[in-house]
Amino acid sequence: MAIYLTQESKVLVQGMTGAEGMKHTRRMLAAGTDIVGGVNPRKAGRTVDFDGRAVPVFGSVREGIEATGADVTVVFVPPAFCRAAVTEVAEAGIGLAVVITEGIPVHDAVAFQTYAKQRGTRVVGPNCPGLITPGQANAGIIPADITEPGRIGLVSKSGTLTYQLMYELRDIGFSTCVGIGGDPVIGTTHIDCLRAFEDDPETELVVLIGEIGGDAEERAAAYIRGHVTKPVVGYVAGFTAPEGKTMGHAGAIVSGSSGTARAKQEALESAGVRVGATPTETARLVLERLASP
Repeated sequence: MAIYLTQESKVLVQGMTGAEGMKHTRRMLAAGTDIVGGVNPRKAGRTVDFDGRAVPVFGSVREGIEATGADVTVVFVPPAFCRAAVTEVAEAGIGLAVVITEGIPVHDAVAFQTYAKQRGTRVVGPNCPGLITPGQANAGIIPADITEPGRIGLVSKSGTLTYQLMYELRDIGFSTCVGIGGDPVIGTTHIDCLRAFEDDPETELVVLIGEIGGDAEERAAAYIRGHVTKPVVGYVAGFTAPEGKTMGHAGAIVSGSSGTARAKQEALESAGVRVGATPTETARLVLERLASP
């Protein structure tokens, strides 16, 4: 089983013909993803060869859907064009848009997230590594060769920590790993993924990775307390971050006592979540919890 992305997903890549789009399309194809086309109005009608597989380029998302039945899109377009790109996806009726691009203005993110939600399109990101269902499909930039299919679900604000936990727990494997991004305005949240993993019969345990800034982890803790029956193990990045300084992600900024790693840890632990002090300790806690009756 999996959440959001399966081997049946048909994926379009917006910005496929750019340098990043080309590189990661090749990697997604190698992971078994069914990439059915790219989107670039200036190169419509062409095909791009990826190690012997010819992938067509369409002039619009709607054309791509009509020709291929695509139901997922991965967005690699520059920040200035992301609002239009995601709006186009929502108008075309695609169910899942994975926005990899970073540096998108907040007002643009608010606009396209609101519009996508109104139209029933789930957005993962922006400024995220995407999501992977190991052995089935990969939509984004997550390395596909560092873990195996398994019984852990993972939701994370941090791309790098996603990869580390995937690797450290590779012998058990994952159902789906979702990198939700660390911008102030994102689409899919910790709570969305917790709900989906709770409903997935083959996910036995969830790893939740948070970081300083905002109150997403506190809200996730409240949701876990009332709605999640499966064990959850957490990690919060940023215990040593100086107050008032943005650390990596645009949303990772602490102001006074708000958004601190300590406050998030306490909220999660009060909901029964075991929280590791380091990624390696977090992996050890997962192993201990899975081994317990």
